[in-house]
Amino acid sequence: MRPRKSALLVQRAKHFRRELTKPEFMLWQYLRTSPSGHKFRKQHPAGLYVLDFFCARANLAIEVD
Repeated sequence: MRPRKSALLVQRAKHFRRELTKPEFMLWQYLRTSPSGHKFRKQHPAGLYVLDFFCARANLAIEVD
């Protein structure tokens, strides 16, 4: 059973999805093509944080700063 995500965290993630920084946008243009068959999510809520990009299949989180 998955832990519930707080409504505030989900709301923040939705806001971040609409407001990508230029480096995030450029990386997303590549990741959205599912390189090597890996599907990525952008601005994914996880615990107390919002991950910039997340691939569940590879258990990989990418943060762009």
